Amino acid sequence: MSKPAVFLDRDGTINVEKEYLHRAEDWEWIPGAIEAIRLINEMGYLAIVVTNQAGIARKYYDEAAVQALHRQVDAWLDAENAKIDAYYYCPHHPQYGDVRDCQCRKPAPGMLVAAQQDFNIDLENSWMIGDKLIDVEAARQVGITPILVETGYGMEERKRLAPGIICKPDVLSAVREIAESRRRQLSATGVAI
Repeated sequence: MSKPAVFLDRDGTINVEKEYLHRAEDWEWIPGAIEAIRLINEMGYLAIVVTNQAGIARKYYDEAAVQALHRQVDAWLDAENAKIDAYYYCPHHPQYGDVRDCQCRKPAPGMLVAAQQDFNIDLENSWMIGDKLIDVEAARQVGITPILVETGYGMEERKRLAPGIICKPDVLSAVREIAESRRRQLSATGVAI
């Protein structure tokens, strides 16, 4: 049976945007992000991070550094009774290395498609939260509802946001929007909530 997911961009969405972040000591949660992830878990959605990591292609850090950082993020979340179900990252950059076959760098939807295949995700009832238009575009390509947040690059990006795309101040308010949408959907179908 398929299950919906909330896809989360990483830098600028759940943690403060810092160029080429790859060390745990530089990680800083966006206020409300841990609560947002816990709420995703409580609603029964998968919480999946999808992040472009061009610093790998630029040789600023390697994949092991990204994986170590994600293990530390998992430990912090575990201490708060929250969890991310999976991380997907694109190590490519169009100006560095051979990227002819790259389908994963957002705005391409490759990471979303890979997660869908790995977890049998119900894309139609899934959401994508990010601070850039590339997050919105990746989501729209596979039928996922996007939400742009105003953290990270979001304040600037929202100026170019297409009409009808939801925009929220931060990840917690975005997840609360998802919770409210889910409540309305269940209420409309007569399911007790």
